[in-house]
Amino acid sequence: MNQTVMQKKGNKYGLHRVLEPVGVLPQPAKRIDNNMDEIYDNEILINVQTLNIDSASFTQIEEQAGGDHAKIAEIMLDIVAKQGKHRNPVTGSGGMLMGTVEKIGDAIKDTIDLKVGDKIATLVSLSLTPLRIDKIKEIRSDIDQVDIDGKAILFESGIYAKIPADMPEGLVLSALDVAGAPAQTAKLVKPGDTVLIIGAGGKSGMLCCYEAQKRAGVTGKVIGLTHSERSTKRLEALGFCDHVHAVDATQPVEVLALVEKLTNGEMADVCINNVNITDTEMTSILCTKNTGVVYFFSMATSFTKAALGAEGVGSDVTMIVGNGYTKGHAEITLDILRESEKIRNIFTELYA
Repeated sequence: MNQTVMQKKGNKYGLHRVLEPVGVLPQPAKRIDNNMDEIYDNEILINVQTLNIDSASFTQIEEQAGGDHAKIAEIMLDIVAKQGKHRNPVTGSGGMLMGTVEKIGDAIKDTIDLKVGDKIATLVSLSLTPLRIDKIKEIRSDIDQVDIDGKAILFESGIYAKIPADMPEGLVLSALDVAGAPAQTAKLVKPGDTVLIIGAGGKSGMLCCYEAQKRAGVTGKVIGLTHSERSTKRLEALGFCDHVHAVDATQPVEVLALVEKLTNGEMADVCINNVNITDTEMTSILCTKNTGVVYFFSMATSFTKAALGAEGVGSDVTMIVGNGYTKGHAEITLDILRESEKIRNIFTELYA
């Protein structure tokens, strides 16, 4: 006689996985349960193929490891062993993953558009995702991606995107990792706006430049600030910006003088900060007009520095926390890759 094993009932937000301290949500928790032998009735078990580590997090880990891949693997395994998830203890950030659906909880299997065998990218942070790493197979430090053998859990409240058939998996994963930035740019930028994008030559920056040019239109202006010579040339070749300049974004006075010159002293209506280093808060604030908006997509942002810094210079800018999710963000970002052959070619070359 067959006996059906009832799955345990889980909490929508994953509270049932929190071990320490009990009662907090999985993201701020110090330790969560990453036992994958059994899943709760509202969880999705994923056979993980690739981790796409948050840029600020990977940069910090790589620096700590001195660029040594064996040491990077050791640090990552230690993070997961201690916490049951990949939340960088220095930056507090995680990343996202790609994998194949292995099992779906009984309580949700008839209510979601997934089936076993579907390949998906999770659109929630690794800093809250129960994760088990069995083996680190390859580290691609140039694109912040790590191939592993392992398992992960997506909670009922978690969001995801199916990997589309018309694009390479690596390309999709890289783009979806920063999907919040171009989607928020689409919401914030209006026709005629002057848009300043800091970190414009990077992955999220290039997508934001495209979306900013599209939304600001012929009466608007897009200024892209880059760091390296390579990213500067790449952004100039794309042609999405009216002005491209290589600057040190940690030097607000110098950048302020440049932006004053480029805008005839009017400054930016919208500033999008995409950098993966610290101390660029005041550059963003000073270069934005008092009635403007600063969107801090960067996880390296200190919101204490931003808030007190704006107060200290008498700036009344509206500052938005870089929420990686906004409605339709996956669709908007993948559509950019479909619309722009230039973006798609560069992303394919760099990330696919």
